Amino acid sequence: MDKSRQDELLKLAHRLADTARQETLRYFRGGGLETSNKLEDGFDPVTVADRAAERVMRDLIEAERPDDGILGEELGNKASTSGLTWVLDPIDGTRGYISGTPTWGTLIALHDGAEVIMGMIDQPYIGERFIGGFGQATFTGPHGGNVLATSRVENLSEAKVFSTYPEVGTLADAKAFGAVASKCQLTRFGMDCYAYALLAAGQIDLVIEAGLQPYDIQGPIGVIEAAGGIVTDWTGGPADQGGRALAAATPELHAQALAILSTHV
Repeated sequence: MDKSRQDELLKLAHRLADTARQETLRYFRGGGLETSNKLEDGFDPVTVADRAAERVMRDLIEAERPDDGILGEELGNKASTSGLTWVLDPIDGTRGYISGTPTWGTLIALHDGAEVIMGMIDQPYIGERFIGGFGQATFTGPHGGNVLATSRVENLSEAKVFSTYPEVGTLADAKAFGAVASKCQLTRFGMDCYAYALLAAGQIDLVIEAGLQPYDIQGPIGVIEAAGGIVTDWTGGPADQGGRALAAATPELHAQALAILSTHV
């Protein structure tokens, strides 16, 4: 893919994030946010903001690149005839969104049918945007911008590990996570997609999760891999289709965590 086409796709990704920002901020920390539950047994919330943000992104893609596919969390799948698919999660971390925490974000990825070629994590309320792909790994925020680079931590004993939920996935998944976390310096929960952004920025060293969908992980894959990190499933295979994910700052750290997780798969 030539640079002019790459630049065109990056510009569109930024425009998608800009339009989603307007919709998500319209409702965030406001009164009367319309929320419904997607589960009969359990709680998986979706809000009017989720649907509105995905709709404006899809409309922009349809207008600008009608042959591209779209896979979104809320509004389904449109097959690609160009070979490229935009993968959208309008609000990753809806539980945090409805609770007023600024740890949710909009995830955007571009997949070429074989792998993720670009990813973006955008946090509208803080004003931070992390992007990786096409030879760049950068972020912008309240303090300006800079290049993204993962940490150089190589040992679990020095690592900071994050996951969204203490229970991670199944009871077996939680046990596997605990086996890794018990060897780490620090364990924290509840950051949703923001944890992946922190890993790409070199603030933390590991993210371990389970029960993911493609739209949960493809944006982070693009950002983290561009920043020098590694993202696989718990057997070392591709993680772009969801399921269990292990994101690590360095190959050495990834290998140590994988050695533990793989015995629980």
